[in-house]
Amino acid sequence: MSLVYRPARAEDLATADALVVASINDLTTRHGFGLMATPSAPNLQLFSLKDDPDGLWIAEDDGDLLGFAWSWVCGDLWFLAQLFVDPAQQGRGIGNELLKLTLEHARTSAVAHKALITFTFNRVSQGLYIRHGLFPRMPIYFLSAARERVMEGLPEPALQSIPIDGSAATLERLAEIDSRAIGVPREKHHRYLLDDPATTGVLLCAGKDCLGYSYVSSSGHIGPLAVREVDDLGAVFAAALRIAADRPCETVSAFLPGTCESALSLAVSQGMRITFPMLLMASQGFGTWTRYLPRNPGFM
Repeated sequence: MSLVYRPARAEDLATADALVVASINDLTTRHGFGLMATPSAPNLQLFSLKDDPDGLWIAEDDGDLLGFAWSWVCGDLWFLAQLFVDPAQQGRGIGNELLKLTLEHARTSAVAHKALITFTFNRVSQGLYIRHGLFPRMPIYFLSAARERVMEGLPEPALQSIPIDGSAATLERLAEIDSRAIGVPREKHHRYLLDDPATTGVLLCAGKDCLGYSYVSSSGHIGPLAVREVDDLGAVFAAALRIAADRPCETVSAFLPGTCESALSLAVSQGMRITFPMLLMASQGFGTWTRYLPRNPGFM
């Protein structure tokens, strides 16, 4: 038996997802949050594997998958989407070796910025990331509430919603919004979301002015969401809440950065409560994070 590290293959990704789910649930249960993760089809991982396979790695021993790392690059940003090790195998240095492999992905891609989103209480991993130049920057809170509660007193949307299409003009507009909100355009990820039948994307406009965009899933989850100007975040998030609450879903949810005060205030006023704390870690100078709500810790 020997521990080996190799590039991930498509047939590895379902097993890797099962390992990630088990690792997350082990961690969240030990910290009193209960079971938080559920299995899902590794669609974004498969997309990333086809787009840039250098960012996906596994650790295995005699055919058993013990660890998984996945990073993606967009523009001059490298983002660590997942890094998990089988709880029974931790302490063997597997996570450190996988991180080195994904950081090599960042080096060869010649990026200017590196970032990730991790659990606030995951102290061991945070120490590992700090040693590699990624520092705690900002809390991100997962908030949710029953759809009926969110609907109570929610004002009628003041903005016009226009479905996002794949036209060159729309993608150029999205790139401009993303560049202002987080510093990098993400055309390939918009194309990924447009191909997701469970997700609806809209541009949110006041007259002829496009203020931002939002995606809303069939489950009532909002994100990503971005605006051109900080002062428009509240209105755009209110419109996204209305779109989500109008769907036949049980709950409405979103990941809200602690710096997005208008969105946080509106969410709490509509009965949404913090259920899970997370943390953005990044190299120096990445984004302002007052105009962007992430989709989830892997997508950003």
